[in-house]
Formats: sequence, C-alpha cells, structure tokens
Amino acid sequence: MSTSTETPIKTLRDRTKTFALRIVRLYTSLPKSTEAQVLGKQMLRSGTSVGAHYREANRARSNAEYISKIEVGLQELEETVYWIELLIEAKIVDGQNLQNLLNEADQLIAILVSCVKKARNK
Repeated sequence: MSTSTETPIKTLRDRTKTFALRIVRLYTSLPKSTEAQVLGKQMLRSGTSVGAHYREANRARSNAEYISKIEVGLQELEETVYWIELLIEAKIVDGQNLQNLLNEADQLIAILVSCVKKARNK
C-alpha cells in the first residue's frame, strides 16, 4: 500500500533529465566572464545531451545500436565532469556547492556502465 509521504522511485529517464536541468541552472548562474562562459557552454552541451542519448538508446533497433548510444552518453557524462572540475579548479565556482551534482554524475556513470555490461551479455 502506498502512502502520500513516499517518494516515487525516479527512472533513469527522469534522472538524466533532472541532471540536464541542474546543468542548465548551473550554467545560468555562472559569471559572465569569458572563461566561465566558454567552460560553461561546453558543460551545458555535454551535460544536457546525456538524457537525449539515453532516450535514443531506448529506441535502438539493435543491441549494438543500444550499446553505442549508451556509450556516447557515458562519454558525454565524463566530459561534463571534466568541465565541472575545470570550473572548480579555476575557482570560477565553489566546489562544495557542486558535490551533489558530481555525485549524481558518478552514479549515472555507474548505472550506464551497468546497462552496457548487461547488453553485452545478451
């Protein structure tokens, strides 16, 4: 029996979309300096494409295509983490404020790696 205080389990589709929205909000909060905007646009592009690749994977016509789309999503996640690390290490943003976002990226990476492993074992 479900109660109104229970939190629904988020699907991977929901999590990748929420991740993209968090990236959008981070980008809009960045300073308007050239460095912040250049790094931010790279992060915005890669961070918002993860969910799109996941959705494309779920429409794949073959197992090989599914694996390929998921692996591209993984590449985009790794790239997003790189841009966030640069923003932190360049002292453009406070790293403490981004730990939850980086943790979510790590969790999404682990989930997508697991998806690829399962698909390869089919």
